[in-house]
Amino acid sequence: MTARSTRRSTATRPRLAAVGAIAVAGALLLTGCGDQTKDKNNDSGNASSGAPLAGKLPQSIRGKGKILVGSDIAYAPVEFKDSSGKAVGLDPDLAAALGKQLGVTFEFRNGTFDALLTGLRSGRYDIAMSAMTDNKDRQQGIDPDTGKKVGEGVDFVDYLTAGVSIYTRKGDTQGITGWSDLCGKKIAVERSTVSEDLAKAEAKKCPAGKKLSIEPFDDDQQSQTRLRSGGVDAASSDFPVAAYAAKTSGGGKDFQIVGDQVSAAPYGIAVSKESGQLRDALKAAMDAIIKNGEYQKILEKWGAQDGAVKESVINGGK
Repeated sequence: MTARSTRRSTATRPRLAAVGAIAVAGALLLTGCGDQTKDKNNDSGNASSGAPLAGKLPQSIRGKGKILVGSDIAYAPVEFKDSSGKAVGLDPDLAAALGKQLGVTFEFRNGTFDALLTGLRSGRYDIAMSAMTDNKDRQQGIDPDTGKKVGEGVDFVDYLTAGVSIYTRKGDTQGITGWSDLCGKKIAVERSTVSEDLAKAEAKKCPAGKKLSIEPFDDDQQSQTRLRSGGVDAASSDFPVAAYAAKTSGGGKDFQIVGDQVSAAPYGIAVSKESGQLRDALKAAMDAIIKNGEYQKILEKWGAQDGAVKESVINGGK
């Protein structure tokens, strides 16, 4: 999952200001429909009568004993499926830790990134947790392309910081060292992410005869496949994801990051503006795991410790 930044505006994903190298251990308001079926064997957390913060949850959540999580589970190492089909990664591990504090399980359900907030608004999910960048457009329900209000917006419980990176085939950078080098090139991005926003903004700057061609895909894995096959010159995603792909794809022989990460912004758990009690409970739980050290251990497991925050913030995105 943009820096899960310009947009991860209404539907943008980015993410980690200067995230450290990703350990091998280990995009809004569009109306597409992804795989909204339950991802089997991917519950995170265990309900517990001894959970210290259970009383902070709405009775409706406590009654069902779980929080339904909309997530694009194809964004390693933030969230992805292991060989058994279970949702694993940074977000599922954090959700499990939150679950212990709140006495509920977090049930991850797979969907395309650009449809997650639609699913949240319709009640399909209780929250969206998918390396999603917290920004004002999303908070206010503004379509970043038109500048028009298209929904009521959401609240965010921020928990990490991340930026966006460009990567190319290894040893074949096409002279690309940053966004200003993309004119006349082709780039693959995940639809409705900050990477797509940045590419669109850069395309407007390109001179006649040197068009920047943008190929948007439903998930980051499709972007990687397109780049790997030589169909595009570069791809872009959040730095943690780009770094993980560079380290692991083809045994580290497929890709390389070019230039610096940009548009650092917070990742946030998206919650309906009508669910203030749930939002506040999530913030309390996040602060608890930051304080008890579990948060830091999870970030270190996935190589994301440099994006750590000292406390959770509600709607901290700009």
